[in-house]
Amino acid sequence: MALGAAVDVTEAHYQSARSIADDQSLPLPHIEFVALMAGLMALTALAIDSMLPALQQIGHDLRAPTANSAQFIITAFLMGIGVGSIIFGPLSDRYGRRQVLLWSLFAYAVVALACALTPDFRALIALRFAHGIVCAAPNVVCIAVIRDRLSGDAMARLSSTVFMVFMIVPIIAPSIGQGILALSHWRAIFGMLAVMSMIMLAWLYARLPETLADNRRVLLQPAIVARSWAAVLRNRLANGYVLAGSIVQGGLYGYLTSGPQIFDRVYGRAALFPIAFAIIALGLATANFVNSRIVMRFGARRVAHTAVVIYIIFGLLQLLVAVLIPTSIILMMVPLTVTMAMIGLIGANFSAIAMTPFGAIAGTASSFQSAIRSIVATLVGMVIGMQFNGTALPMAAGFLLCGVGCFIMLLWAERGKLWTRPGTAGLLGGAAYH
Repeated sequence: MALGAAVDVTEAHYQSARSIADDQSLPLPHIEFVALMAGLMALTALAIDSMLPALQQIGHDLRAPTANSAQFIITAFLMGIGVGSIIFGPLSDRYGRRQVLLWSLFAYAVVALACALTPDFRALIALRFAHGIVCAAPNVVCIAVIRDRLSGDAMARLSSTVFMVFMIVPIIAPSIGQGILALSHWRAIFGMLAVMSMIMLAWLYARLPETLADNRRVLLQPAIVARSWAAVLRNRLANGYVLAGSIVQGGLYGYLTSGPQIFDRVYGRAALFPIAFAIIALGLATANFVNSRIVMRFGARRVAHTAVVIYIIFGLLQLLVAVLIPTSIILMMVPLTVTMAMIGLIGANFSAIAMTPFGAIAGTASSFQSAIRSIVATLVGMVIGMQFNGTALPMAAGFLLCGVGCFIMLLWAERGKLWTRPGTAGLLGGAAYH
């Protein structure tokens, strides 16, 4: 299949994107499909969030250079996801979604066991980077599987439903890690990750057929891949939304890396971190549920743009709390929870908008966008996390700056016209479109 005939990334194509399902059908029920996609994507959250209560202990046991160095257990994994995202999209466009997922799940289990056995901090960081690379496959390929079936606001709605189910894991993952630490060693957490990966592999093997038709597969040639990437890069609107989403996600990553230290050293409540994390994750899940109910009525753009404004407002409140009432954990949690919830209204919608023009190369486009999103967000989050100085101020300032940066990118992407655009509908305006 010639790439030139397959790829249309013009603004006109974006505005006429369909929101109806493709003709393909799946033998598994809709509820099981959502649960399977959420379970595959949850392996990433499990590999991050279950680690959070153990970061300082791992750093101590493996003799990390500084207290902040333990954050690299998270950032190395996230950076690996960014690098891996480049790899698995083109592979899934060539060999199909199913095979790529099966092999990546097997590799996920192997690397997790290697992490459990390593005696050296630097070796663990290298393995966590490798773990992130293989973990990128479920993230990228699941988005492509969803795009194989849907586009536009319908894709945003299904993505929100998947993310809503997926958010069950971040709610409980820190408590799982805490529970394992109470009963065993932190190395057992990596063993649990390996077991969960093999469970998902068995479920996928038994229930999910290939969703990419043979006549839609793209040859795995450097020139074709490069032209696919060039096609993605030429779309200003899509790239603007990817970068805007990356910046917002960077605030989340800053919280992930420095959150355990903040609860321990700022508030002296390290044991409360899993509970606080669950509250925040519940807010994210609720936001995704709300998004799945309203996005078809108001459109992904209107919902997401409004969420960005709310994100900035509560980011400012969070900064004021950090400056004026620095020891109040309750007052800090209120704006933090609302700000994080807005990510639930931003993430799925931004992703759907950015993916809409690329149905013919969904795997490659998803991988390229995921790579940019992960790498930029990881770098932003790393900068925020490494600024930890014994106060919550760096994190609060980071959230506000991320919100402002996101808004600026949206203005660039939409050429200064937010919420509505004359002559457009659906994703671009909020009404139904065909």
